[in-house]
Amino acid sequence: MSVVDQPPEAITLADGRIAGLAWGRRDAPTWLALHGWLDNAASFTLLAPMLVQRLDIRIVAIDFSGHGESAWLPGKYDYALWDYCHDVLDVLDELGIERATLLAHSMGAGVSCLVASAMPERIERMTLIDGLGALTTPAEETPQQLARSLRVHRRLRTGSPRYADLESAVAARVAGGVTKVDADTVRPIVARNLVVLEEGGMQLRTDPRLVRPSPVHLTSEQVTAMLGAIECRVTLIEAAEGSILGESESGKARRAAVQHLTRHVLAGGHHLHASPAHVQAVAETIVGAHGSI
Repeated sequence: MSVVDQPPEAITLADGRIAGLAWGRRDAPTWLALHGWLDNAASFTLLAPMLVQRLDIRIVAIDFSGHGESAWLPGKYDYALWDYCHDVLDVLDELGIERATLLAHSMGAGVSCLVASAMPERIERMTLIDGLGALTTPAEETPQQLARSLRVHRRLRTGSPRYADLESAVAARVAGGVTKVDADTVRPIVARNLVVLEEGGMQLRTDPRLVRPSPVHLTSEQVTAMLGAIECRVTLIEAAEGSILGESESGKARRAAVQHLTRHVLAGGHHLHASPAHVQAVAETIVGAHGSI
């Protein structure tokens, strides 16, 4: 059985609160993979084995807190982007990785940028897939952003959505996703986010708090400053169709702020790294950037 065909290893880290998947031999150089919002470690199911085989590395993909099979954050308050920095640092500490190579998508790319800017000594290199920096709100809109968050937070909490089967859940994700995605791309991600109920059917295991508006966002000036503090080499892979960066003024400013950035624009949508039709090109680009062993 080739590396590409081997199933991933299920792992538990950070005193049992963080779940994940791992590919590759345990004594190989390890990359940490970080998924996007409402996704999980399974978003790297296609890409990780290709990189493991070509680069002779180990990839550990985690489920961020509240996602996939990881524990929910305690208490009743909402998740902030910087909370996930502790997930990254706790996992790196447990794995004994002093300087990490990160492979990250979307929200995971945002978390990577926060860690790399605040603690540059911990990050060796980053490959970011359709994400750079964090979601922002203009300073003058901060009161309205906080108001939206408080109103949603104080409503009665409802349970997680239930579905008759996996395909029903996949159809709901395709129809209601923030970015366009097809069923084949998102199916493994949705499957890891579901739990089978004793009474029949399936329910999302992700924390319902994840969909609440954040009380506060960074401003564009703060994000630019943080991107400017990143010292490591950054490979940025953007989607040609519907990228969250693209040729917007914000995207241009963010790319310009990073000292050592190489940009690649590839065919596909926001989840191009998880798409059967586009993952090969993503893998080839990453291998070319890092050099085949």
